[in-house]
Amino acid sequence: MTKTLTLFAALLACTAPARAQRAHIGPHAGYDFDRNVALAGGQMSLPLSRYVELYPSVDVYFVDTGTLIGFNGDLKLRLQPGQPLQLYMGGGLNALRAHAGSTSGTNTGWDLLGGIETRRGYSHPYIEGKMLQHNGSTFQLMAGINITLF
Repeated sequence: MTKTLTLFAALLACTAPARAQRAHIGPHAGYDFDRNVALAGGQMSLPLSRYVELYPSVDVYFVDTGTLIGFNGDLKLRLQPGQPLQLYMGGGLNALRAHAGSTSGTNTGWDLLGGIETRRGYSHPYIEGKMLQHNGSTFQLMAGINITLF
């Protein structure tokens, strides 16, 4: 019980400054170098504090046969909050859902990411690299835009 209360208090302390922050949503496109396929998707940035954001995203891979969709649940750590050009890094859990013919399956793993994003105005372009670890590792490079939600 004490651990639960401590965790709850820590979460409240982390989220208190988030009132001044705003959520973002936007599209992205990229390339998976190990699969040799393009991808497109979308992401959200939900601030938990000035430094930490919940960063869920979904990716659709343009594979030759069947479908491949990735779901990511990441945390993003901003290294220079308040600066017009911000570096960030993070990571989290990843699930890939593949479907080809009558066969389908889900492969879960983890990922690490890093990027740079502008923070002026209401739209924020960014470039991000992401390493996914499943049965093997893959590297993706993406570019996108985050749009401030009011």
